[in-house]
Amino acid sequence: MDRGPSRCDGHRSVTLPEWRSYGVPLLRAPREFVTELHQRHLPQPGTTVVAVLDAGNRVVASASFGVRPQFDDGWDHRNALLGHLRRVTPHDLKRRSPSRTAVLLRCREGVPGWTEQDGAWMWALRAAAELHGLRCGSYLTLTPAGWQSLGDGRRGRNPHSGSWTLGPVHTVTELPPRLPRGASAAAPEAPPPPQPPIAPVTSLSAVRALEGAHGDDRSVRRTAAR
Repeated sequence: MDRGPSRCDGHRSVTLPEWRSYGVPLLRAPREFVTELHQRHLPQPGTTVVAVLDAGNRVVASASFGVRPQFDDGWDHRNALLGHLRRVTPHDLKRRSPSRTAVLLRCREGVPGWTEQDGAWMWALRAAAELHGLRCGSYLTLTPAGWQSLGDGRRGRNPHSGSWTLGPVHTVTELPPRLPRGASAAAPEAPPPPQPPIAPVTSLSAVRALEGAHGDDRSVRRTAAR
């Protein structure tokens, strides 16, 4: 039973030499992997993305979330990772050996190298993966200098921590018009056929004047009587 952190747990962080000693499996194509996650989540600085890879190194589940600045302990990070893993994918605890891998991408500001905060997230990734029946995979960062896989030295300039601003911007004008509640979208109706023009109305005095000009006063009276 998980009773929370205790005084005997020590410092919940991992140094870079310790991380290398774990034998974390390398990503087959880290540049394509980082690009795919970035296109899915467009992480901003302060965003963490956890992904699950199948045996073929394909992303089968992923989640992005932000962490409050006051949370800097690996225990809190582990709980956040485990909670999101449980939401996006079932556990593999019944398997004899892990077949899927958990990978972490953290978008942050600062130097591209290892930091104390990275060490806490490394500890959290390893603990959360074990509790969910997964294998612990690579730990990557997005900084202003680009992306980097800590522990194996592979890196690139793009995407970086500011690349989210280059994504497509959608405005409300691109959305379809809202329909009244209960109404369904239907094809527009054909416009009604044009009506014949209405003849102008002539006053009775004008008719009499016209008839009088032809000297037919009786016709005017009969017209007026009608």
